[in-house]
Amino acid sequence: MKILHIVSGDLKGGAARGAYWLHQGLISEGIESKIFNNTPKSDNDNNVVTFTNNKKNLWLDFFYKKIEKLPLKVYKNKTNHVFSTGIIGFDITKHPLYNWAEIIHLHWINNAFISIKNLHKIKKPIVWTLRDMWPFTGGCHTTIDCNKYKTGCGSCPQLGSNKNNDLSRKIIKSKQKNIPSHAYIVGVTPWISNEAKESIVFKDFHVSCIYNNINCNLFFPLNKQIAREALNIKTNKKIILVGAQYTYDYFKGFDKFLQALQSLDEQKYLVLFFGRLGADVESSIKFEYKNFGFIRDDITLRLLYSAADVFVNPSLIESFGKTTAESMACGTPVVCFDATGSRYIVDHQVNGYRAEPYNPIDLSNGIEWIIKNKKYNSIALNAEQKVIQNFDSQLIAKQYVNLYENILLKQHKNGRI
Repeated sequence: MKILHIVSGDLKGGAARGAYWLHQGLISEGIESKIFNNTPKSDNDNNVVTFTNNKKNLWLDFFYKKIEKLPLKVYKNKTNHVFSTGIIGFDITKHPLYNWAEIIHLHWINNAFISIKNLHKIKKPIVWTLRDMWPFTGGCHTTIDCNKYKTGCGSCPQLGSNKNNDLSRKIIKSKQKNIPSHAYIVGVTPWISNEAKESIVFKDFHVSCIYNNINCNLFFPLNKQIAREALNIKTNKKIILVGAQYTYDYFKGFDKFLQALQSLDEQKYLVLFFGRLGADVESSIKFEYKNFGFIRDDITLRLLYSAADVFVNPSLIESFGKTTAESMACGTPVVCFDATGSRYIVDHQVNGYRAEPYNPIDLSNGIEWIIKNKKYNSIALNAEQKVIQNFDSQLIAKQYVNLYENILLKQHKNGRI
């Protein structure tokens, strides 16, 4: 079985990391797995092939990214949320790996990597893992309060548009036209799978759910005191950890977290941040805090999760909630909102706390419920076990192998292979 993963972005962070862990899990299962990527290689994995492996393609990638954003310049009132047009990109069917593969597995394909119009050229079986909402929207990656992806988009609030036949409608029509009907759509939680089923793009597709995966060989509990010493954290206070790749994104909910802090005693807590922290956050926080910035290595991240007493994920929308699961794998309970993907990771008052959406007061209640709980050690163990039993990379890889086998069997029966 030969699986080709199409993954845009840095394999050490974001959505791409989950795809890379799946790739590693598949290899451990004896599956021939390769990744086609658009960032310069930074590791020694010979199964990762990058498009930008020469000067010509580096320049091509540069121009693709410029061209991809051109249509957005028309929309002067566009919000600062990430919006991908998908109008240009590499044609995977022209690469030798396409001929090698038996199944094309799409993940996050944005940043001008794979164009929508080239998807219809893929005649081989397709699996598409939904790592955000973009595959079924008119260009946005997180819809926030908009449901127009269910009816065809237009008058897009994120574009600041009041025209029905705007860019968002053209993009969603292009997806309806060019995404092959034989694609198997896989959400990383039941929440995003259900959203996909209700979308105008995927309403007639085969949509299932296989959870996102966590590499439990990388994320596991460390002694809290040892972790704190390694990070040079000297405190007798309880530690609250919070972080994301881009903490200033609206849907990450950091305003809710800052409001939650107002209900807590600043003398009792030390707040640790990781990720790209907005200046407004640093200027407004009254608690003792330490910002570790953007972290690229798993060892430091594991130390941070292990050093904390509680991790808070205040996101308003999560397709899965990778930081939530990583923290739990390290034995640190999590407080999140009882909404979207996060609610499928945290079991309320079993391995964490699911706060009422989107109530900052209840977020602070959750922090104190975990910190003051006499059964803290049991809650922490429950958190670790939840990830091992449901989200470990090897477990998830086996589920994908079953899906691949069923797809190929169906293809053989239909005489398409």
